Amino acid sequence: MALDRGSLLLRKQLAELVKGGSEGFSAGLIDDDDVYKWEVVIYGPPDTLYEGGYFKAHLNFPKEYPNRPPKMKFVSDMWHPNIDQEGNVCISILHEPGDDKYGYEQASERWLPIHTVETILVSVISMLADPNDESPANVDAAKMWRAQADDFKKRVARCVRKSQDEFL
Repeated sequence: MALDRGSLLLRKQLAELVKGGSEGFSAGLIDDDDVYKWEVVIYGPPDTLYEGGYFKAHLNFPKEYPNRPPKMKFVSDMWHPNIDQEGNVCISILHEPGDDKYGYEQASERWLPIHTVETILVSVISMLADPNDESPANVDAAKMWRAQADDFKKRVARCVRKSQDEFL
């Protein structure tokens, strides 16, 4: 079977992540025979509400990678303005390339083929630390984050504890 550009690129990125290690996350294939489906664990960033958590997510890459972005979905419970109720991550760099028809994002903020698994995960870690509540994927979490900070902290703390129980 001939390997296409996307699968070669993903195999190279996986090898680099395994060899070099990474701070803040670990990544690997869900199934060794499918380079387009990854499982990642994001370690809750220090000095954030998510600190101490081990949050599992899946990255599903399209066959057109790197020209099109992967989809990222948390399988661990998450409560965050930029993660919808089903766990789907909504950040600019995972949006299809080109101009935003709604005018919220510039093309330069959206998917570019130069992004790697590492740049995606670093962006998600940054998003955990600094939510964008201007265009939330989870409106309830965004409202709670703005208006009921104590309740938001408690809800996130439950997610962290659950992630620890499932991981350890």
